Parts: sequence; structure tokens; C-alpha cells
Amino acid sequence: MRRDVFQAIADPTRREIIGLLAKKSLTLNGVAENFAVSRPAISKHIKILTQCGLVVIKQQGRERYCNVDFNKLKEVSDWITQYDGFWNRKLDALGNFLESK
Repeated sequence: MRRDVFQAIADPTRREIIGLLAKKSLTLNGVAENFAVSRPAISKHIKILTQCGLVVIKQQGRERYCNVDFNKLKEVSDWITQYDGFWNRKLDALGNFLESK
């Protein structure tokens, strides 16, 4: 099943995993060491991140290293950007209204 990036970032644990991997490449065990949940639970989160394209796993010898692919987050950024103008206009109108009172 192919997942989308919005499903991946919807979960706080997956967002934390992305944050960890943004700093450095980690093995699956290295990621799991940072959480109080089981390694199988972390593996499921990594699987979802991999399915949506946010995490790439590379084999180096006997270890599998997880790396973040930030290109996929551009999809989220583009979606959010389309609402920037809308919210800026609304907040400007609110500011003008409050200043007039």
C-alpha cells in the first residue's frame, strides 16, 4: 500500500523520528533507542515513513541506516503555501478591525 506524506506526519512519533533522522543517519536500533515504545512499534513507524517516501533505508554492511528524504516534504510545504495568502488577508482584516475600535 502506498501511503502519502500527510499520513506520515500526522503521527507525533513519526514526526519525532523525522526530527532525529534530520540530524543524522541512524540504524533501526539507533532510532528505537530514542523511544519508550518497542522496537517492532518503531519498525512499523519506519515502514510507514518508507512507504510514503520520507525515509530511505540503505544497507551498509550488516547494518541498515535510515535517512530522511526531504524532497517529499515539499508536497506538504506546497499545500500549506496555498493558504498563506488566505490567512494573511484574514489576519490583516482582523488587525484592521481591532485597530478601528
